[in-house]
Amino acid sequence: MLHLQSYGSSSSDSEPEDGKTKTEKPQTSTATSADASAHLKPVDTQYSVGKSLEICAAPLVVPMGQSEVSRAIAPTVKEINYNPRYEELFAPVAGPENPFLTQQMKAPKNMLTGFVENAHISDFQFENQRKTFHSYGYALDPSVDGKGTAPEEGPSYVGHLQAAYDTDGATVFESSKSKAVAGEKRKRVKNDAPEDVEGFLGPWGKYEDEQTVARPNEKERAEIEEMMAKKHRRHKVKEDKPIEEKSILHIKDAFDYQGRSFLHPPHDVGVNLRKAGAPDRCFLPKAHIHSWTGHTKGISAIRWFPVSAHLLLSCSMDARVKLWEVYNERRCVRTYSGHRQAVRDVSFNNKGERFISAGYDRYLKLWDTETGDVISRFNSRKIPFCVKFHPDFNKQHLFVAGTSDKKIICWDTRTGEIVQEYDRHLGAVNSITFVDENRRFVTTSDDKSLRVWEWDIPVDMKYIADPTMHSMPAVTLAPNGKWLACQSLDNKIVIFSAINRFKMNRKKTFTGHMVSGYACNLDFSPDMSYLVSGDGDGKCYIWDWKTTKLYKKWQAHDNVCIATLWHPHEASKLVTAGWDGLIKYWD
Repeated sequence: MLHLQSYGSSSSDSEPEDGKTKTEKPQTSTATSADASAHLKPVDTQYSVGKSLEICAAPLVVPMGQSEVSRAIAPTVKEINYNPRYEELFAPVAGPENPFLTQQMKAPKNMLTGFVENAHISDFQFENQRKTFHSYGYALDPSVDGKGTAPEEGPSYVGHLQAAYDTDGATVFESSKSKAVAGEKRKRVKNDAPEDVEGFLGPWGKYEDEQTVARPNEKERAEIEEMMAKKHRRHKVKEDKPIEEKSILHIKDAFDYQGRSFLHPPHDVGVNLRKAGAPDRCFLPKAHIHSWTGHTKGISAIRWFPVSAHLLLSCSMDARVKLWEVYNERRCVRTYSGHRQAVRDVSFNNKGERFISAGYDRYLKLWDTETGDVISRFNSRKIPFCVKFHPDFNKQHLFVAGTSDKKIICWDTRTGEIVQEYDRHLGAVNSITFVDENRRFVTTSDDKSLRVWEWDIPVDMKYIADPTMHSMPAVTLAPNGKWLACQSLDNKIVIFSAINRFKMNRKKTFTGHMVSGYACNLDFSPDMSYLVSGDGDGKCYIWDWKTTKLYKKWQAHDNVCIATLWHPHEASKLVTAGWDGLIKYWD
């Protein structure tokens, strides 16, 4: 306020009109300062118009068009943030109509499949009509209102109308009026005299007009025989004839300069492949060094060539078996084709000159490894899930196979006949493992049990089943022959002692991988310091045997890693096989 007052005086003094100096002030200075601040003072009441007029800053203006615009609500809206009027909420749908809608699509719907209306009916009446329809074949028509029908027409029914009219619509909780009267009931032959020991009937007397037929007559017998013959033909399993077996040799140098075939282990690989001992110390593999490709579908099993392990045998879901080189050029040596369906398992004999394959076409075939010829075929009309030659050198003509009909069958390759059957399991047999210097063998099954058998005695000597146990589709014997590592389907590896009592070692349990639903094979390192296994996600896991600590895991395959094998003569080399059709070599 002071600045405003001084503003008027200073402006008047700054420019003197008559040329006088500032020291010469006129007499009217006080009046000028009062006029400068007059607009800051309240208005005098005698000059105010507020008493006679009322001023409205926002007058009411009536629009010429519609007074209010209704808000449109989309039909798909589930939630509204205001309270709409009835006209807004149920207004017809605005906008162009879809010309491609059918009559059924144009119909009003309050759910995906149609228009649902609430119907009130008691639970008893609903169950009464439902049971009546299932028992007698008729029920009251739910689409007809009983009040709307004329009394003389009666109720309306659906289903077997004649039965409904005959019984006057009686439900299962009512007695039918058309039942036979008491006099028309069939009479029974009665003899309730207890003193008549021979002729006493009691409540078991027959009806008076009942005829007892001991055997069918000739016409009925012919009809029964024809019916049974049709049933037998319908349920008879057609035996597929074996397809033409063939093998393809993929290498030109099948024999060396001394006439030795590819089955002979090489000498120039820097490793003694003929020694029986294991490496002094094994190490964890670090790098992927090779991939064998050739199978078009997933791998089922892989096996080392006996003793030397310079060859690798693989069977696949593409119904083929292949033999691969492990050293030098690592080529595919030979392909064996002879199964109609996927091959589940393969097994070498002790020399490796023969192997047997088990396929889903119910055939077991004995092959010559070198020539690729099929020596003999075996068929028990059941799917073989696992096969194993007897490890003793004097029993190389015998092999055992676990089948889908809960049996372990022993075949003689010389005669082609079954020499023994072990039939005690309650489910399909998944694995066979020889223990105790080959005097016994251990089998696991889908019945979640483990059984120990003496060789050639068809009664199990040991039966291990616990409520906490799961199915164990893959079993491996430790190199020292004292332990059995079993892949359990609760994502664990459990350990059993392979001598004496076959007791579970509950302190040794290997976890961390996911194998539920897959028969992932596992293996020990040759010095028994590591345990390796694949899992359902394609990873490979390595544990320390003593501490059960997980040392390493890596992504080995794109699909299930179904099999892992540690090389018996190499300290850090490992083979994995997966359902992606690849076999990978790690070092």
